[in-house]
Amino acid sequence: MIREDLGLLKDIISFKNQYYIKITSPQLGMVKHVLKHGETFAIFDRFGDIQPGGDGGVYHEGTRFLSRLNFTFGSFQPLFLSSGIKEDNAFLTVDLTNPDITAKDVVVVPKGSLHVFRSKFLYNGVCYEHLRIRNYGLYSVDVPFSVHFGSDFADVFEVRGVKRRKRGKQLNPLIQKRKIVFPYRGADGRLRKTIIRFSREPNRISNSKADFHVRLQPKEETSLLMTVACELDKTLPVIPYENAARKVRSTLRSMKARGCEIYTSNEQFNDWLNRSLADIHIMLTKTSYGFYPYGGIPWFNTAFGRDGIITSLELLWVDPYIAKGVLLYLAANQASHDIPNEDAEPGKILHEIRKGEMARIGEVPFRRYYGSVDSTPLFVFLAGEYYRHTGDKNLIKKIWPNIEMALRWMDEYGDHDGDGFVEYIRRSPKGLLHQGWKDSSDSIFYEDGATAEGPIALCEVQGYVYAAKSRASELTRMLGDVGKARSLARQAAGLKEKFQKKFWSDDISTYVLALDGKKRPCKVRTSNAAHSLFSGIASSKHARRISSLLMDDIFFSGWGVRTVATSEVRYNPTSYHNGSIWPHDNALVAFGLGRYGYKDLALKILTSFFDASLFLENHRLPELFCGFERRRGEGPTLYPGACVPQSWAAAAPFLMLQACMGLSVVGEQAKVIFDHPVLPEFLQKIRLKNLKVGNGAVDVLLTRQKKDVELNVIRKRGNVDIMVMK
Repeated sequence: MIREDLGLLKDIISFKNQYYIKITSPQLGMVKHVLKHGETFAIFDRFGDIQPGGDGGVYHEGTRFLSRLNFTFGSFQPLFLSSGIKEDNAFLTVDLTNPDITAKDVVVVPKGSLHVFRSKFLYNGVCYEHLRIRNYGLYSVDVPFSVHFGSDFADVFEVRGVKRRKRGKQLNPLIQKRKIVFPYRGADGRLRKTIIRFSREPNRISNSKADFHVRLQPKEETSLLMTVACELDKTLPVIPYENAARKVRSTLRSMKARGCEIYTSNEQFNDWLNRSLADIHIMLTKTSYGFYPYGGIPWFNTAFGRDGIITSLELLWVDPYIAKGVLLYLAANQASHDIPNEDAEPGKILHEIRKGEMARIGEVPFRRYYGSVDSTPLFVFLAGEYYRHTGDKNLIKKIWPNIEMALRWMDEYGDHDGDGFVEYIRRSPKGLLHQGWKDSSDSIFYEDGATAEGPIALCEVQGYVYAAKSRASELTRMLGDVGKARSLARQAAGLKEKFQKKFWSDDISTYVLALDGKKRPCKVRTSNAAHSLFSGIASSKHARRISSLLMDDIFFSGWGVRTVATSEVRYNPTSYHNGSIWPHDNALVAFGLGRYGYKDLALKILTSFFDASLFLENHRLPELFCGFERRRGEGPTLYPGACVPQSWAAAAPFLMLQACMGLSVVGEQAKVIFDHPVLPEFLQKIRLKNLKVGNGAVDVLLTRQKKDVELNVIRKRGNVDIMVMK
């Protein structure tokens, strides 16, 4: 598994003016273990090692600080026993043993005599490792072991395959008795340091390896503590191992206690939800405005506007506090000026922020980038949904100027030609060509497969604008401006009517994917159209036809709804956006189906993803998987290079479950509603504990009957009303 040089990076990835990941290396399909804390994440192989030449490493703020870390018995590779991430996602544990260790062709340590235990976690820019070796043999043994290391300071976009014009300067390492420092002066002027510290002095240490030699009596063990600190410009405090471990556990416990706890009668389903929630918790990153769910690991460990908003919507009933942090963060980073190189316009909501060297010097445009057409209406929609759920007037008042700016952007900048629809066109020469959630260069096309030209009005974006203006009307009325509330409601109604006329196609029995710059329709069957159910812009008549189409074999694979139907020219089950299956996409589809009364179809989607989770490592949903038809006795086909964990994928089960329960919360009225709840056959009971409703909370038990769902209130805190509609 060890690759000794970086030359193979050219075999991993290739780009054609775009920033999505094209995978060509089979090594990217191998087992990986991921840790994350704050701005730091790490990728290890099953041995707990980092092999040079791949995407493994310890990364901090968009830079790889550690590119190699290998444990060996001198020159001998250990034998693998087991490894895994603990339930809370905070700790990686690895069990290894020794091969026959020889000296002058004589076995001096028989195979299996030694047990090696490795435990790793991240905290505040530092990777901690506890290495323990125990002799289970009958005789005392001399144990040589080594730790190999290296630091390349590659920007995450370099690792992805983008070629650099000029790198910074790697300075000479500083070697001390129990410490080695790798310094790098970046092209952005920042001094980055990788500092490796050992709790005991090595017998020998160089700029690539530390050698140790111990003698162990029978049943005796020895330990080594190691830290890898990722320093940027200033000295980073490294607290003791046990103190750091306690802080990590404490933070995760407080996150879990804050939200609604969900327990069901199906232990495998519980495992799925628990892992999903644990994934969310490690992706939550503390900012000055609260916690923000970063996109995904490895390529998207930063704040993305669209991803953060959709993740918040999926989790709103579980933990509304996440939405608050997202709204405040995005409001603080809203565009205030017209900057073409950033695709920024006044009022526009962020696409992404990057902190790495290449972004800081402009080699990639993402230091602060606004190339999303949907983040802005989704921001307003999230604000409205957050207020509905919590009744938090203070937050809405605080960000109201940002909401008004976002509404103005939709009317003044988003509608390029004044036709009433919001469109996008790239202005930054380095920016994204397509600026909806499907942002691959080939994702927007006509029925003959030819790619569409802008400005492009996506069907789902019109639904987001409709939902944004509908919610903004409610917020405006709450704030006392009745006239403006009526105006926004009229605008939403007018958009809905116009949308039916311009986007519906009887030829394909669904809404077209998009209108191009000349208003020609892209008559392609895609999951984008199903988002019209999520936003509520679809008419009841059209929703019925769309729901039927979604469950047809051309869309539904058995593992979920494909992004593009098998009937379309560009359908490819192994593509990133043109035939694959995305959990977050399906969650929005399921919620939309439930909204229009098709709860049985929402159940079908929930069931398909639960089934998929049973085949996936750690029950963890990846960013996407391939769109192949379900085969008996086999799991879904994985997509190489998919981010795992990915926030909006991890949050998807909770929105799917909400759709089936028909759950909604009206915070200002302290009311929780279960609208025609249904449960799948494999769930006889669901208990919701600490479901926040305004200033109160409830514990409820839902029990599946033959033709009904019975609800019992176990506990109420505060004056909360509970309604069940049947």
